[in-house]
Amino acid sequence: MRTTLKRGMGRGATLNGDVRPILPPGTRSAITRYRQPEPRRRGALSLVARGLLWLLAAAGTVAVGLAGGAYLYLDRSVAEVVARTPDVVRAAEKLDTPLPDQPATALVIGYDRRPTERDVEARSDTVMLIRADPVAEAVSLLSFPRDLVVDIKCPGRAPRQARINEAYTDCGAEGTLQTVRALTGVPVNYLVTVNFRGFKQVVAKLGGVWVDVDRRYFNDNSSGGPTYPEIDLEPGYQKLNGQRSLDFVRYRHFDSDLYRLARQQLFVRSFTEQLRSAFSPSNVARIVNVLTNNVEVAAADGRFKKRLVVSYGLLGFKLPQGHVFQSRIDIDCLRGQFELTADPACIERAVQEFSNPDVEAPGRAASVASGRKPKRPRGLAPRQISVSVLNGNGVAGSAANASYHLRRLGYPIVLPPGQKPGNAPSWNYERTKVFWDARYPRAPEAAKKVARLFGSADAVRVPRSLRALGNGAMLVVVVGQSFHGSLAAEPVDSTPKRQPPEIRRDPGVTLESLRAIRRKVPFRLQLPTVLERSSSLDRERPVRVYDLAGHRAVRVTYLSGKEPSAYWGVQMTNWLDPPITRDPNYVLRSGGRRYELHLSGSRVHMVVFREGGATYWVDNTLLNSLSNETMIAIAKGLEPLKGG
Repeated sequence: MRTTLKRGMGRGATLNGDVRPILPPGTRSAITRYRQPEPRRRGALSLVARGLLWLLAAAGTVAVGLAGGAYLYLDRSVAEVVARTPDVVRAAEKLDTPLPDQPATALVIGYDRRPTERDVEARSDTVMLIRADPVAEAVSLLSFPRDLVVDIKCPGRAPRQARINEAYTDCGAEGTLQTVRALTGVPVNYLVTVNFRGFKQVVAKLGGVWVDVDRRYFNDNSSGGPTYPEIDLEPGYQKLNGQRSLDFVRYRHFDSDLYRLARQQLFVRSFTEQLRSAFSPSNVARIVNVLTNNVEVAAADGRFKKRLVVSYGLLGFKLPQGHVFQSRIDIDCLRGQFELTADPACIERAVQEFSNPDVEAPGRAASVASGRKPKRPRGLAPRQISVSVLNGNGVAGSAANASYHLRRLGYPIVLPPGQKPGNAPSWNYERTKVFWDARYPRAPEAAKKVARLFGSADAVRVPRSLRALGNGAMLVVVVGQSFHGSLAAEPVDSTPKRQPPEIRRDPGVTLESLRAIRRKVPFRLQLPTVLERSSSLDRERPVRVYDLAGHRAVRVTYLSGKEPSAYWGVQMTNWLDPPITRDPNYVLRSGGRRYELHLSGSRVHMVVFREGGATYWVDNTLLNSLSNETMIAIAKGLEPLKGG
C-alpha cells in the first residue's frame, strides 16, 4: 500500500514556482486531511495538541478513552500517565512524530495480560486505530478483527502469518504497532494501552455508561460445549456498570468478530457522549489512581506537557453529532470462520475511509433517504482555476512540491513572469495564504476550495505587491511553514443511492405481544405495522418491559434475515429526553410528526420521534444493515396501539 516516488530531474521536467522542477513530494504522509468548508476558528492552539485530545476522548470504549477524557482535566502532572513499562517505552521509540497542522492517529491496545506475565498467555482483545482531525471536527475509528490473518512483524524476527492479536502475544506493544503500520501504511503518533481491570474501574467511577443494547446476551456455561465468559444482559437502552460494559464489548460467543468490533465502536459513541455531559472535576479526583495504574499513553517525544493538555481540553466536548466515523473491513471481503482473511484491496478501502472521513455524508445521506435532493455545491472544476505558487517559507522546493500536487489534481500552473524566481517578497509566512484576484468573478470561491487542500491556510484578496508575481493567475498561493509537502485528499463520496425500502406491512407480528403489556406502562404504545422484509420477532426476548431511570420503558426486538445476528429494535419510554436522543443530525417532518435522524457516517442508525408525552425510536442493527429508507419507513409505520 506504500508508494515510493524517486526524486530527480528528467530532461522534460517542468519548471515551476521557485524555478525548480516539479518533483514528487519530498515529504510523504499516508494520512491526508479533509477540511470541511469554512470551519469555525478555535484559536491558535497547535493541531497536534488538539488531535491528542480527540484521540483520548474518542478512545473511550476500548478502555482507553474511559481514562483519556477524564485525564484531560487532571490538575496534576501528566507524566503519571506516560509510558513507564519497558514494553511500551520501546514501542514509543518507533512512533511517528506528529506534524503541526496535521491530523493525529493513536493505536489503542486493550489487553487482559502483559506478555511478560508468566503462566498466562497475553492477549490483545482490542486493536483499534483512532484518527482525530480537529479542523474537520471528525474522529474516525478503524477496528481489526482479532482473528484477521496478517504478517506479524516482531522486531528482529522473520515475519510470519498469524492472527493479528498474536502480535501482542509474541512481542508486545511494539510488535502490534509494527504489524498494524505494515498492514495499513498509516503513521501512528500515539500508543495507548490499558488492561481490562482498569476499564471496569473507570466505568464504575464514572457511574456507568448509557448503552442501547441490541438484543439478549446470556451465557452461564451450563449447556456444555465450549466455555466462554459468562454474560447476562437484557435488550434495551440502559446504563451498564463496569463489568457489564466489559462483557458487552468483549462478547463474541455466538456471532462473529465483526459484531464484536461493532459493539466496541457503538460503545465508543456512547461513552464520548456521556463523558461530555457528565464530566465534573470530582470525577477526576476519584479516578486518578485508576488511570495511573492501568493506562499508559506514549508519544514519540516520550512526554506530554501539562500546559498543552489543559489548553485544549474543552475542544473534545464540541464534537458535532454524527462526526464519529466507524470504518471497518467490509463483511463481504472476509473469508473463513476461525481464521479470517481479506483481500488487500478491501483493507486499503477501509484505510481510505478511515483516513478521509466524509464529514458531509450524514447530511447528504439524510436528504437522499427522505426523498430530498441533496445540496451539492456546483463549484469550479480544478481545470477552471489557474494557480501561481510562490515560496513563502524559505524551504527549498516547497513551491515546486505544492505545484506538483496541484497539477496532479488538475489545476493549471502559471509560472512567474519573465523567468523570475518563484519566491514571495518574504519568507516569513507561518500559514499558507491563498490569494484571489478580484478580476475573476468566482475567485473567492476558488480560493476557499484550494485553501482546504492545504488545510492550515487562509483565503484572502491578493495585494498589489503579489498580483504581478501571479502573472494573471486566478489564485496566488504563498506556501507557508504550515505546509509539510502533501495536500489533503478529497474524501470518497459515500452517499448511498436512494432505493425503495425493503419492507412489508405486517402489524400482526407484534400486535398480541403489545396488547399483553399495555396495562404495564403509563403511556400509549406504538404498534410497528411496517417491518423490514425478512424480519421476525426475536424468540429469546421479543418484548421487554422495565424501569429506566425512574421511567417505564418497552423494548421490542426483531431478528432480520439479511445476515446472522442482525438484530434491530423499537424502543418506547415516557422519558422525554434520554441522552441518546439528543443532538440529531437531521429533522424530517412527515404526517404531522417530527422525526429526528441520527446517523453514523452515511447510515441512519436511529430514528426518533415524540408523541403524547413519550419518546419512541427505531434502532438499526449493529452493522447498520437496514437501509436508510427502510429505517424511515419503519418509523413512519409506528401507529398508536388501539385501546393502549
